[in-house]
Amino acid sequence: MAEDQHQDFAPEEGDYEIDREILRPVLAAVEAGDAAALTALLEPLHAADIADLLEQVDDETRVELVQLYGREFDGEILSELDEGIREEVIDALHPSVLTDAVRELETDDVVDLIEDLEAPQQAAILEALEAPDRIAVERSLTYPEFSAGRLMQREMVVAPEHWTVGEAIDFMRSTDEMPDQFYHVILVDPRMRPTGYVTLGRIMSASRSAHLTDLAEPTFQVIPVLQDEGEVAYAFNQYHLISAPVVDENERLVGVITIDDAMAILDEEHEEDILRLAGVDEESAISDGVFETTRRRVPWLGVNMVTAIFASLVIAQFEDTIAQLVALAVLMPIVASMGGNAGTQTLTVAVRALATKDLTTANVWRVIRREVMVGLVNGMIFAVVMGIVGAVWFGTPVLGLVIAIAMVINLVVAGLAGVGVPVMLDKVGIDPALASGAFVTTMTDVVGFFAFLWLAGVLLL
Repeated sequence: MAEDQHQDFAPEEGDYEIDREILRPVLAAVEAGDAAALTALLEPLHAADIADLLEQVDDETRVELVQLYGREFDGEILSELDEGIREEVIDALHPSVLTDAVRELETDDVVDLIEDLEAPQQAAILEALEAPDRIAVERSLTYPEFSAGRLMQREMVVAPEHWTVGEAIDFMRSTDEMPDQFYHVILVDPRMRPTGYVTLGRIMSASRSAHLTDLAEPTFQVIPVLQDEGEVAYAFNQYHLISAPVVDENERLVGVITIDDAMAILDEEHEEDILRLAGVDEESAISDGVFETTRRRVPWLGVNMVTAIFASLVIAQFEDTIAQLVALAVLMPIVASMGGNAGTQTLTVAVRALATKDLTTANVWRVIRREVMVGLVNGMIFAVVMGIVGAVWFGTPVLGLVIAIAMVINLVVAGLAGVGVPVMLDKVGIDPALASGAFVTTMTDVVGFFAFLWLAGVLLL
């Protein structure tokens, strides 16, 4: 039965999203209250796909689905759910089902699950854990949010550095406390300080008499427990790590971070930067309601309105100029729009380079010079085009010259601001992805309007 369902409803090769062919029979099973049919439909799906399915249905159907699915509910589904609906799903689960689901998770997944929940839900999940796991999770929660201590898991395989391969294998075969998945055996000295680690592949291919220290990886990296999770993700990406031990202030081993958690943080950092560049709260989600989405977007729309008013004040200073030559009102949005787009292009590259540490004090001036020259070249290209358009459209060659010069000035400023603004904000401790867009857009609007209208007043009137 399971194989047939897998063939009928699992995503096709190369297609990893939940489509209507899967969603329709699931909704039908929920509407009919058929728990057996629902279980058969969901059984072949990955936990991440079930989480996607829960995020796509409405609130009432979601609760019915969770309750109908009952004891088949997998703890991994909770880890994959968007934070916006995670609390709702937890509330819908029967306490005994929640207990079984949470006990399946590694400690780092439990920490990630409960750190954003309300106190009653946190207490319910902690109560569901066995004592050792509960203590481990509570200790992780004492570390600052967004630190390595929150990201690490306590389940790991540790061996004294003097052991041989045979001793390590015998230990792993005899213990019941092994993690479900791990990549390295971490070597420690008598004071529990990590001194290296050995991959499972090297252990399995070596003789039993070989010493673990002789097989240790050369790319060994240690993560301080208070290190920011963004720096952790950068280290994994930069040094191609698979796992890394976490140490406390005394350099003693307290946990391990694995590549799946580090890459999840890296994805979150990228998503956060993209959302912030668009002026959208990083916690916004497709599953959010109208009120919640509105509440999160209003502040950024307010900021945009203030900057737009500032640009309008510049235009207001040239009312008489615009009144005498209406063509200016037709052409000036083009100058501002070109500058805004050019600034956004440069800004996006700069913010991304800052996040990946490719843009530093060592190369910032070279990058600024490059972007200014790019703006100059692009400005000259489009200045010729718009100069011709302006002259032909309105029959005034000088008007074409005005818009051409203004275009060059604004695109140069766009290149300068697109790099300079995020770098300066980063220096003063403000997230460049959060605030750069408003500053750069305002600068290109103000400079574009001022240059165009001032040149028009000087050369045409």
